[in-house]
Amino acid sequence: MKVAIIHDWLTGMGGAEKIIIELHKMFPEAPIFTSVVNYEKLDPVFKEMDIRTTFIQKLPFSKKKYNRYLPFFPLAFEALNLQEFDLIISSTTSIGVKGVLRDSSSIHICYCNTPPRYAWDFYHEYLMSAGKIQRKLIPLLMHYLRMYDQLSSNRVDYFIANSTNVSERIRKVYNKDSTVIHPPVDVEYYQLSTECEDYYFIVSRLVSYKRIDIAIEACNQLRKRLVVVGDGEELEKLKKVAGPTVTLLGYQSDEVVLKYMQRCKAFIFPGYEDFGIAPVEAQACGKPVIAYGKGGALDTVKHKKTGILFDEQSIESLVKAIINFEQLSFNPKEIREHAELFSYQNFNEKIKSFLKNRISIEEIK
Repeated sequence: MKVAIIHDWLTGMGGAEKIIIELHKMFPEAPIFTSVVNYEKLDPVFKEMDIRTTFIQKLPFSKKKYNRYLPFFPLAFEALNLQEFDLIISSTTSIGVKGVLRDSSSIHICYCNTPPRYAWDFYHEYLMSAGKIQRKLIPLLMHYLRMYDQLSSNRVDYFIANSTNVSERIRKVYNKDSTVIHPPVDVEYYQLSTECEDYYFIVSRLVSYKRIDIAIEACNQLRKRLVVVGDGEELEKLKKVAGPTVTLLGYQSDEVVLKYMQRCKAFIFPGYEDFGIAPVEAQACGKPVIAYGKGGALDTVKHKKTGILFDEQSIESLVKAIINFEQLSFNPKEIREHAELFSYQNFNEKIKSFLKNRISIEEIK
């Protein structure tokens, strides 16, 4: 059986790219098709893979400004010749991948991290953040891209969703059923720790929708120590609102992140994410999580057992959650055991089981 793996773009390391690595381990002979690749921003393991790009790779500044070519994604992926492949496994958060053309006898399985949020859930936020000229063009463009995204979902035989939240979104947007298989988390790297210092911790890209601002304001009000690791467009703005108990460290290495993760008293996760890997990493260290109770956090955090879920994405709601948290006790070993459900091994076993139940594969590594 000839297998092809397809991904939106390979321009940096994140949870989606780790999924590609795991899929390639199962099918080491499978080529990886993507719009554009930037090896400088990827794990060195990608240099050993057979990666094949679309014509977008040759366009100006595509390695950094690939999103500007979004209108060409449907054309780029439809131009790929996949006739020789029996099984196509795609991983996507964007538009184009679902619409690849293939032989009618082949099978297309899509691991959907989310239907594109800029076209659906976050469309109005995306529109309001654009410039005046862009705001006139975006509605026409997105209308076309939404139609293509919905129609191209019919070219997928089976959907896998990365969370219950995404599974529900797939049903609403594409009117398709899906199987939930959570993405893999490196729980072996984030080892259990019994150390506990008097500070809360956040590691995140500092962009507006992550809502790090409400965590800072909550800790300002309560005069609680908060350490924030991460870089992004909101860094300078957040520094201005941070009180004396809040420290923003900017970008830090994995080793520094691990040190702070293992010693914090709790991890704060105020954003609305499709899944959210960082809360699982914190729980792998035995640390409880204080999370906004929507999206992927509903799958990863067990209320009052491995953390606290707060109802509203507001300063007041988070303040109440922190006060509530400090009146409770948590068992680090039980928290760690919960995090192990999201291990690489569990991910691989579930993917293999999913494939074997739907198609005939003699051997999956």
